[in-house]
Amino acid sequence: MKTLIIYQSVHHGNTEKVAKAIAKELEVDIIKLDEIEIRKVKDYDLIGFGSGIYFAKHHIALLNLADKSPALKGKKAFIFSTSGIPLFTKFWHKELKQKLTKKGFNIIGEFSCKGFTTFSPYKLIGGTNKRHPDEKDLEKAKDFARKLLKPKTRR
Repeated sequence: MKTLIIYQSVHHGNTEKVAKAIAKELEVDIIKLDEIEIRKVKDYDLIGFGSGIYFAKHHIALLNLADKSPALKGKKAFIFSTSGIPLFTKFWHKELKQKLTKKGFNIIGEFSCKGFTTFSPYKLIGGTNKRHPDEKDLEKAKDFARKLLKPKTRR
């Protein structure tokens, strides 16, 4: 399965670490958001979209990419993120998921983990989630990646 990971990692490289862990596990292409040629997305069977969470949603550039993406009915995709508080993943992934689904993508998985953040008010205390994503987080990302390739069994 030809797979591409598109990611935006701005402040501390958190999302880049997760993107690289997933890419290494799947042995796939990986590209920073600002380097993607949107027309080439159609050449892949599975596309991963990831960024940090900003104001309860993915980075605006990733959301804009989803808006600009051509309709790709039935194309498989997965979503991932890093955040200061990864408890509300379903809520924070909602907007990107809706945009991709509207374009015809079939979302087959979602992943999120802690990321070091110095966003206000955390800046006042030197940040939160120091050293995250850590090795344990990256192992969970790799496990998520392996599960993406396993065929779903019906119960």
